[in-house]
Amino acid sequence: MKIQFSAGGIVFKRIGDKTEILVSQHSQHHGWVFPKGLIGDHVEKENKEETALREVKEEAGVNGKITRALNPITYWFVMDSEKIRKTVYYFLMEYVNGDISKHDHEMEAVVWLPKEKVEERLTYESDKTVWKEAKNLI
Repeated sequence: MKIQFSAGGIVFKRIGDKTEILVSQHSQHHGWVFPKGLIGDHVEKENKEETALREVKEEAGVNGKITRALNPITYWFVMDSEKIRKTVYYFLMEYVNGDISKHDHEMEAVVWLPKEKVEERLTYESDKTVWKEAKNLI
């Protein structure tokens, strides 16, 4: 068994009286998710907040400002016949700037969705769980 720690963000932006949320479609498994990545896989001694901000920038093309930490999500998956326990530290982020068309190759699509449409687009229960907490805070 292997253990992994990741960090990511749920990014929101307000346009008038409407709120939009950033979601991404992963290039490998094609699931709709919030951007996230392994802590410390690119930058030594990077903390979870720094990882979350970097991953949102890389995977979605935007800069966010952390407004608060969300409850971590833990789940299991299998990769290359190895069972992995993953904990993800998500942060609620307000959109600062950037362009979703400038996302990296890990995501095949990045979109802004109305707050009411996010849950039906998300693929995985872990993302739906953290979304339930986040939407009540936005």
